Amino acid sequence: MVIAPSSYWTGRLPEATPPADMALYRVPTGTYTTRAVFAVTGGSVRDKREFAATAVLIAHPKGDLLLDAGFGEHVAEHIKMLARVERAPYRLGRTAAQQLDAAGYDRSRLLGVLVTHVHWDHVSGLDSLRVPVWINEAEIRYGADDSHGAVFRAVSQGLEIREYAFDGPEYLGFPASFDFYGDGSVIVALAAGHTPGSVVVFVTPPTGKRYAFIGDLTWQMDGISRGAQRPWFMRRVADVDAKTVRAGLQQSIALSRVLQVVPAHDVAAYDSIPLLPSRFPGVTP
Repeated sequence: MVIAPSSYWTGRLPEATPPADMALYRVPTGTYTTRAVFAVTGGSVRDKREFAATAVLIAHPKGDLLLDAGFGEHVAEHIKMLARVERAPYRLGRTAAQQLDAAGYDRSRLLGVLVTHVHWDHVSGLDSLRVPVWINEAEIRYGADDSHGAVFRAVSQGLEIREYAFDGPEYLGFPASFDFYGDGSVIVALAAGHTPGSVVVFVTPPTGKRYAFIGDLTWQMDGISRGAQRPWFMRRVADVDAKTVRAGLQQSIALSRVLQVVPAHDVAAYDSIPLLPSRFPGVTP
């Protein structure tokens, strides 16, 4: 079944006043491989797909933030915690922690990791970052109780949990929001569906280009470019509420002509975001 928007977004986008020295960097930590037949409706069994495990660093004068954590140094142990059907061949690159340290990044700048949701491939890297975790109440409960939260429970032990509330209004078609910095540059919107507290993170850097990091509303760009949902079986396995996921994906498609939609596991979707530089800006050689 193909999803199409009832109409594409034509209205004005919400105001945002990002500071001039805000920046965005991608931090790829590895990939894992699956067959397209398990990724998108209509996918071929012969088509192998690389799924990204990429974190995104938001550098902001009020404090920096990582979106998701990518793979951690103990990812092999984390994969063993999954059901056998969920395990896949993977390639571990350098963890986010290793890349930040190699760039001379001052970790005291880092406010923590904002997780789009608590599935293993979004939180594995918390094992080596050891920073606060920003998460909402519904996702905290899911991570504590659901079998898919096993890796999160392991890697978050001893970490500070910073709970945020959706105290803001509807945002670009999503029902509630949280303005992380108070300037509109990073808006966390409730998506739900994939997990009860999963979110879309809207980011507006000073370049004016806008991004929507949609987590796992769809795994790859087929969901946006073709409106292809996950296959029926995978919707049953992966989503807590497939109807809500469908609505969120439909809204993401509607927005795709006015901002860059980034599904969490599409490697090429991150291409417009610069890599973390070998020396972080401001670091003395």
